[in-house]
Amino acid sequence: MDLRPYLDELERFADGQLSEAEQEAFEQRLAQDENLSAAFQAYEQFTADLRWVAGHETLRLRLRNLDKRLDERQTALTNLETRTQAARIRWSLLVVGLVLALGLGAWFLFRARPLDAERAWAHYYVPDPGLPEATAQRTNNPLLIKAMRQYRDGHYSAALHSLRRIPASTLGDDTLLYYTGVMLLRQDEAGAARSYLTRAAQLPASELAGKARYHLAMAQLRTGQREQARVTLYSISQNTQNPYWAEAQAALRAPELFPHDL
Repeated sequence: MDLRPYLDELERFADGQLSEAEQEAFEQRLAQDENLSAAFQAYEQFTADLRWVAGHETLRLRLRNLDKRLDERQTALTNLETRTQAARIRWSLLVVGLVLALGLGAWFLFRARPLDAERAWAHYYVPDPGLPEATAQRTNNPLLIKAMRQYRDGHYSAALHSLRRIPASTLGDDTLLYYTGVMLLRQDEAGAARSYLTRAAQLPASELAGKARYHLAMAQLRTGQREQARVTLYSISQNTQNPYWAEAQAALRAPELFPHDL
């Protein structure tokens, strides 16, 4: 059904922008003009389908407004139903079609779909949030403050550049190694990240060593070192003092990351 010839007046009617006289005239046309009535039904089904298929978080407010508009349209259709028996029949058919569409939409939206390897890794990987602004400020290190701001803003290449300008003597090898590895991993340079995270994880006196082991395991997984990643994650999952022990357990249970046949 080509909605374009009717789209403007359908939207005005749906949005309640018609005057009382215009709305009365439009409803009379709906009862008499089969093409307009078919366009109205197609418009209703199209907007209803969008409401059920759309699941993205950014559409939440739009869906809330759409719910209100659908309630208003339901009232208009109820009034229209009392005018002609033909309209009653068309409404009944529309309900049946809508139920079928909703069922198909719900099945399509909620059916289990396996994740591919890349999406599975992104789903289970928990990135380091970076140093909070207040913590970075307490270091009195302008380059570190700048690097953390860039990292939190998602500018990983710029953050890494700023971090590498910081002398190790003013910050500490463990911090530089850890955040260099984390930033490389966020840039999808897992192979390069492994060497930094390995060295950071081998500093037992460092508070960052436990966290480094988790990111090292995920870097190993990213580069296809599945068995090494499994061993590293298992050691983390057995240590409740590691801040990532729960995440490690979740990753180990994920068949998308560790298929049972491997």
